[in-house]
Amino acid sequence: MSADIVKPNRHRKVTVGKVVQYVILLLMFLLLVGPFVWELSLSFKGKGDNVYAVPPYLFPKTPTIDNYLSVFRQVPVFHYMLNTLIVCVISIAGNVIFSTMAGYALGRLKWRGRGFVFALFMGTMVIPIEGVMISQFLIIRQLNLQNTLLAVALPGLCGAINILLMTNAFKSIPMELEEAAMVDGANLWQRFFHICVPQVKGTMTVVGIFAFVGAWNDFLWPLIAISDESKYTLTLGMNRLKGMFIQDPRLIAAGALVSLIPIIVFFCCFQRYFFRGLEQGGLKG
Repeated sequence: MSADIVKPNRHRKVTVGKVVQYVILLLMFLLLVGPFVWELSLSFKGKGDNVYAVPPYLFPKTPTIDNYLSVFRQVPVFHYMLNTLIVCVISIAGNVIFSTMAGYALGRLKWRGRGFVFALFMGTMVIPIEGVMISQFLIIRQLNLQNTLLAVALPGLCGAINILLMTNAFKSIPMELEEAAMVDGANLWQRFFHICVPQVKGTMTVVGIFAFVGAWNDFLWPLIAISDESKYTLTLGMNRLKGMFIQDPRLIAAGALVSLIPIIVFFCCFQRYFFRGLEQGGLKG
C-alpha cells in the first residue's frame, strides 16, 4: 500500500520538474531568438505594413525584398565587407598565433613569474574596453596608424579569454607525450609544433571563431579609430542607414541582417570544429 502511494507523488514531482524546465527553455528561446525573428519579419515588411501596430504582428501583409535592395543601393556593402574581412583576417591570425604561443608558455613551461603573468592576463578580462579606449587611441596616434584598418585590428590582436582557452587546452595534454619526445631528442620548438599544437587544433578553431565574431561585430572602436568613410567596416557603414531626421526601421532591420549573414555562414562552415574544440577541454579548468 505504501509503495502505491509513493509512486504517484514521485511521478507528479517528475512531471512538475519537466514542466518547469520546458517553461524556462521557452523563455530563454523567446529572449534569445525572439529579437532575431522580429528583425527578420521587420526586414520583409513593405510600405503597407504598420511596423508600430498594437498588438504587433509577425507575418508581413505586403512582403517585399525592396528593403534589402535599398541597403545595397544606399551603402557600398561589398566595399565595407572587404574592409571588415581584412580586419578579421588580421585578428584571427594574431589571436591564433599569439594565443597559442602564450598558452603553451603558461600551460606547459615552468618559469619564474608564470603565475603572476597569468593572473595579469586574467585581470585584464575584468577591465571594460571603455576604460582603456582612450589609451589605445593615443598609442595608435603615436604610431601614426590612425584612420587605417590596422588600427582597427591591432587592439584585438590577442584576447585574454583566448589565452585562457589555449592555456587550459595545453594543460590537458598528458606530460608523457612531451617526455617521450624529449627522450627522442626533440627540442622546445619541435615539441611545440609536432607534439602539442596538433593536440589543440580544435581549441585553436574556437579561438579563430571568437576572434572573427568579435572583429566582425565591433562598432565602438572602429568608430573612434576610423574617420575616412572609404575605410569603414561593415557595422560602421551600416550606421549610415540611420537618417538625421527620419529612420526607416525596415531598412535598418534589413541592414542588420545583411551584416549578420557572413557570421552565420562562417559558423555553419566551422561549427563541427567549434564543438569538437569545446569537447577537447578548451573550456575546462
